[in-house]
This record gives sequence, structure tokens and C-alpha cells, in this order.
Amino acid sequence: MKLPSRSSGVLLHITSLPGPHGIGDFGPASRHFVDWLAECGQHLWQWLPTTPIGPGNSPYQSVSAFAGSPLMVALEPLVERGWLAAAVLPAGGFEAGQVQFERVVPWRLQQLRAAAAGFEARATAAERQALAAWAEGEAGWLDDYTLFMALETAHGGQPWWTWAPPLRDRNAKALAAARTQHAAEIGFWRFVQWCFDTQCHALKAYANSRGIALMGDLPIFIAHHSADCWARPDLYYLDDACQPTVVAGCPPDDMAPLGQRWGNPLYRWDRMAAEDYAWWSSRVKRALSQADVFRIDHFRGFAGYYEIPASCPTAEEGQWVPGPGRALFDAITRALGPLPIVAEDLGLITADVTELLEATGFPGMKLICFAFGGDGTHEFLPHNYTPNCIVYSGTHDNDTARGWWDSAPEHERRYAGTYLACGAHDVHWAMIRAAANSVASMAVFPLQDVLGLDTRHRMNIPGTLGDPNWTWRFTWDMVGPEPGRVLGLITAASGRGPIAPLNLPVRKKA
Repeated sequence: MKLPSRSSGVLLHITSLPGPHGIGDFGPASRHFVDWLAECGQHLWQWLPTTPIGPGNSPYQSVSAFAGSPLMVALEPLVERGWLAAAVLPAGGFEAGQVQFERVVPWRLQQLRAAAAGFEARATAAERQALAAWAEGEAGWLDDYTLFMALETAHGGQPWWTWAPPLRDRNAKALAAARTQHAAEIGFWRFVQWCFDTQCHALKAYANSRGIALMGDLPIFIAHHSADCWARPDLYYLDDACQPTVVAGCPPDDMAPLGQRWGNPLYRWDRMAAEDYAWWSSRVKRALSQADVFRIDHFRGFAGYYEIPASCPTAEEGQWVPGPGRALFDAITRALGPLPIVAEDLGLITADVTELLEATGFPGMKLICFAFGGDGTHEFLPHNYTPNCIVYSGTHDNDTARGWWDSAPEHERRYAGTYLACGAHDVHWAMIRAAANSVASMAVFPLQDVLGLDTRHRMNIPGTLGDPNWTWRFTWDMVGPEPGRVLGLITAASGRGPIAPLNLPVRKKA
């Protein structure tokens, strides 16, 4: 789906949707949210990565760069198909406004295993053929992923480099034997991924039919404990014990005196180039099967990335190393055609990053909440934008607009209050209005800002692990008619959408 030249949308991760099963998914609430977006005159729904979560429940540290999160598979369609009995919620149910991962994850997997057993027992011939045809088409990543998950299960969740050497090193005979031994478990993970794809594609079709494009999110790096690293260790800087020799991160700055040591293994770009970046083309093709456009996280890493010796416990000893640059995106374009990419170009931006952004033509990002620490020349102030950018009131990594106001230094609040003509009670609408009225081709607002929520509702605090990160959910009674009405009016007045109805319905569906 092609977006209008001037439009707007809302940032909300799938897991933050309402619903009875502990975490947001592709179920009925996802379609209700599409309807709400359409009623508000929006044209975009932006997600975070939809890959399986990793340590700290983060979607940015996944066991696969290709697979979909089992937690997003809705249970209602599985019941409708006759594969799953109506899910019986645990005693006390789940909290409505927060994901309790420690309870949700085992319960959802239990339901999916029951559905897989129901499929084996009751699926029609057409359903079995559909699964087989899909699996054949996705074999390039699916076969390694499903075997990896089966082996991880058999090893009690232990990382792949601790497995027996024949499995760790992918001995052909050992892998063949494992595929036979773990055929049932492989079949389960294949079934889950088929359900994910089927439901994701159905939601995309529904959203597009309502004039809503979906925007995905592609992390630049992969996790060490992942099917990707295990399947192609030659594409990463690993030693003979399969441990990274260098890892990803960011250098020290005023915000983080020791820097940020993310720990991801780094790509052997020379070896990827020798294959014309085929792995990346496959990854982007997969992303575009699930969304109309996608954001690439840490875009500056393609121009130059920060390399930290794995022996260093902090990021103090790293160095900048040139990335693949334009050659990567030229290769992907040759394979797939024009790329609908948004570049996350935040942080330390040097001349080489600017040159790469200009060479690709990808729109970069502007954050209004970061605009008030300097003077009128700050690049994030709306009057300094050019059309080829996407402006946010904030992202999943930032505080909400109301939370920002409450914690910002006094001089930044004074500047923002003067520039936006606002105060604590309406700073969220002032930021949204300023973004919408700017020349940026796209404006996106976290749902938390549309609802005027404070810092208790932020999605993530970078550099920290565990709760409350990634746990936030909204409920329909938090929405009411007024936020949608005002958002629709701002959207229409700024030329980003149709004239909205003055009275939007209150959605109370699950």
C-alpha cells in the first residue's frame, strides 16, 4: 500500500493491545484498533519488532531475525478452526493494563501446543496442504529456525554454543538425526509460525482495506543466541569457541559515561558482500511480506559502527569501523526493487551517515521532545524540517510527552511552553499539533501521547532490563471519544487526512 504524500499515524506495539489473554495479539482488538485509526483520519500504524522476544522480554534481542513472536498468535481463530477448545484463563485471569510475562509466556505456549495437537488430529486436507505449501516457500529460514527451537527445547534453553559439538558445529549427520528425533517438536514450531504469518497477513489486508499502512521495525543487529548466528556463524566475528571477539554498542557520552555495551555479535561485512548481501535481501523481503514500510533501527551503523572488544565489560575501549554503506542498499534494491524504508538516524550523526542517508533517499527521523535543549537552530524544531522526514512527538524509548514535561529542566520547559504555546496540561496535544503542522511528509504519535498519559505509561527505558519495560497495555475505557476526535481534527486541519466526524464512538470491545 502506498502512503499519501502527507499523512500521519500512531505508534503502538501489537503487545500493547487490549484483550483477555494476557498480551496484545492479532485477535479482534487489532481490527478494532485499525477501525479507530481510520475513524481518526490516520494512514499508518507503526509497530515494534514482531520477532520473538529475548532477554528482558525485549523484541530487539530475538532468537530469530525472521520468525514471528508466538505471543502474538491470537487464540480466537484457533478456536474457530476447531483446533483449540475455548481457552480457560488461569485463576484470577491476567492484568488488563500490563503484560505479566512470567505468567503469560508459559500459558500461551501451552495453548499453542494444544492447538497444534488439535490441528494434527482434526485439520482438513486443504489446511494441511496450506501449511505444507507455506513451509516450502519459507524453507530458507524456517528449517533452521524450527530445528534451532527444537534443540533449544531439548537442551532446556541452554545457548547453542553449549550444545554437543556435532550439533553446535552443524555436522550434517548430527542435524539429520536431530530432525528425525525431534520431528514432532519441529512440527510444533512450524505450525506456530504458519499461524503467525496467516494472522499477520490477514491483519495487513484488513488494515490496507481501511486505508491504513503497517510500518514494521527491523533491528540492525541479531542476538548471539539465535538461529541466525547458529545457522551462519561464518557471517559473524566469532572465535573457535563460537564466542564473539567483538560486540556492538555505543561510545561513552554525557548520558552514559561508560557507553552502552549491547553485546550483539558484529557482522563480517566482507563475507556478506561476497554473497551480494543475500542474507540481508532475504531479511528485508521477509519484513516487506508483513508490512508496507519499515524502520531500520540504528541506521548510522551501516555507515560506521562502534566495535567493542568482547573482553571489555563496558564500551570504553571501542572504536568506529566503516560499515557497508550504500553497497548494501544497492544490492537489496537490485534484488527487491525500491525500498520503503525509514532510517532511524538518531544519536551521534557524522558526515558519513548524512551522506548515506542522502544517497539512499530514505527519510530520517525528528523527535520534537528532544528539540528544546538548544536554540532556534536545533534540527528537531519543526521550523527546521524538510519534507523528506518523519516526525515523532516521541518513540518507544522516550518518556511520554507529559512525562517529559514533568522531568525536563526548567529552561527546556520554558522554551517548549513558549514555542508550543502550551503548559503541563496540554503539552501532548501541542507536540502533536506542531508535528502535524510541520512540512514533514509523515507524523507519528505514540498512543500514550494521544491519550495524554504520564511517565508511568512509557514503553521502555533504554539501558535497563525487566519490568516495566515492554509491559504496557491500554484498555478501551482509557480511550473515550475525545482523544480520537481531537486527533482527527488536527489531522484534517494539517492536511494529513479527511475531515473527521465530530463525535467518534467509544470502543469497548475486547
